[in-house]
Amino acid sequence: MNKSLSKLSNILFLIILMATIPALSSPAMQGANDPGELTFNDSNPERLSLLVEYFESKGLDIKDLLQDPRFEVYDGIGDRFKNAVEFKSGSLEEYKKVLGYNDKVTRIPEFLNTYSATLTKAEEEYGIPRFVIAAIIGVESSYGRVVGKYNPFNAYVSMYSEDYRASFARAQLEELLIFAQNNELDILEMKSSYAGAMAFAQFIPYSLNRWFVGKDIYNMENNILSVANYLAHFKNITGSIEKAVYRYNPSEMYTRAVLALAQEAEELLADASR
Repeated sequence: MNKSLSKLSNILFLIILMATIPALSSPAMQGANDPGELTFNDSNPERLSLLVEYFESKGLDIKDLLQDPRFEVYDGIGDRFKNAVEFKSGSLEEYKKVLGYNDKVTRIPEFLNTYSATLTKAEEEYGIPRFVIAAIIGVESSYGRVVGKYNPFNAYVSMYSEDYRASFARAQLEELLIFAQNNELDILEMKSSYAGAMAFAQFIPYSLNRWFVGKDIYNMENNILSVANYLAHFKNITGSIEKAVYRYNPSEMYTRAVLALAQEAEELLADASR
């Protein structure tokens, strides 16, 4: 197909797509009480056209996904990033309060006991302290209790449509398509945070493809080993566990909260063994 026909095809596709999007809006998301909640709205057809053309140049066709009734555009997704807890919290104590830090301290001994064998394996294989691994999973997903209520494909398309961190979003979409294909997953059934992070370890697609251990992203043992694998890689590059944690989430408050939780967990277990 020559370029002019390809562009015509994309234009026709987008006309059809934009006619269907209002019917795809989720009533449950509209008028939500949470001021930080995302709503679904019309997308930018020109941006979608660019996205379709880009993936066509890569030999990938995302038109079926964009026409799927589960495809939704999250309006205002850039604002959600700008209102992230790291930017809204003025101090470490405020940050901890938003994280539910005290609850995480209470729950971490049970997590360490339940997954003791896997945490021991992670320590031996990757050289990362079990307390740091547990603390990250505690902060990221409350020890597996929170997996996200968004869809990563929708999240990254929304970011691109809104032209918020567009290059990043497009790159993550490509990684997501690869991960879903390699693991035979229905991409529109996957769950993520509003930022497109998945699993109990909250990996973005790029990280899933490089450091996730195993296939099942909701297997806790896989997540424990994956966090250790990730941290070991960046500890080797940066020279310290603190800097490796910072690479996990480039926020000083995040790093301090994770390391504080890890230290409290170590002290709790030491007291319990006396």
